[in-house]
Amino acid sequence: MERSLALVTTDSFSSYIAEINRIPLLTPEEETELALRYKEHRALADAHRLVTANLRFVVKIAGEYRGYRMRMMDLIQEGNMGLMRAVKKFDPDRGYRLISYAVWWIRAYIQAYIIRSWSLVKVGTTQLQKKLFFKLGKVRGFLDGDELDTAEIKALIDSSDDDDKVRDFCQRLNARDFSLDRSITDSDTTYLDLLADESDGQEALLLARETEDNRRLMIDQALQHLTPREQEVIAGRFFAEAAKTLQDVGDELGITRERVRQLESNALKKLHKILGANVEMLVAT
Repeated sequence: MERSLALVTTDSFSSYIAEINRIPLLTPEEETELALRYKEHRALADAHRLVTANLRFVVKIAGEYRGYRMRMMDLIQEGNMGLMRAVKKFDPDRGYRLISYAVWWIRAYIQAYIIRSWSLVKVGTTQLQKKLFFKLGKVRGFLDGDELDTAEIKALIDSSDDDDKVRDFCQRLNARDFSLDRSITDSDTTYLDLLADESDGQEALLLARETEDNRRLMIDQALQHLTPREQEVIAGRFFAEAAKTLQDVGDELGITRERVRQLESNALKKLHKILGANVEMLVAT
C-alpha cells in the first residue's frame, strides 16, 4: 500500500473534511467482503476502499489531541498512516469491525508523532514515560504552562512513581525548545553569546602538545636500544595504522609466529627496563 494514500492532499482543513464526508461508509457486510478479498489477494483497490471509508474516524480521533499544539492536518496524516497499517494487519475472521481494531494503530501513530515533535530532545523513551506524557497532557492547564506541584500532578494522573521521577519528567516537558540565536530582551546579545566555551584554552593545548612531543621522544630513544629485527616487530605490532597479528608480522619478515612472539617479548622486557611504567605509552601511540 503506497504511502500516498495517507497524505492529506489539501491545505484546507474544511475542504478535506468535506471531501472525506462525501465518501460513503461501508456496511458490515461490504467491509467484511473487502477485507477478506484484500487478505487473500492483496489488491490495492480493496485496501484503498477500506482506508478511505474510515478516514472520518481518523479526524475524530486526531481531534482528541488538539491540546498538544500540533497542526491538525499533521495529526490526521499520522493517524491515516496508522489506519493503513491496521488495514494491512486486519483479520476479518475475528468478527469485529475494522475501526475497532484500527483505533489502537491510529492512536499509536499520532502519539508517536507528538512525542517526536514535542522536543528536539527525546522526552519519552520508555513505555512508562510515554504513558506519563499523555496522562500529563490530559491535566487541565498543564500544556498552557500552569504550575502544579508534584503531589497535585501525582494525584491527578493517579501515578505511583516516586516524586523525583515525576518532577524530573515534568521539568523536561516544560523545557520547550528555543533558538540560541534569540535575542535577550531588546539587546543584541543572544543566548548563544552567554554559553560558556568549554573547549581547552591555549595553555591546556600547549601543555598537551608538549606532553605528546616528550612522549614520542622517550619512545624514539627507547627503541634505539632494540635490535633491528625487534624494532620491526614492535613497529608492526604497535605502530602500524592497524595493529598486526603475530602471524601477519611473521609473514612479512619471513619468520614463524612463535619467533615473532619471542622477539616481541624480549623487546618489551628491554623497553620496560628503560621506560618503566611508561611502557604503557606504546599501546596509546
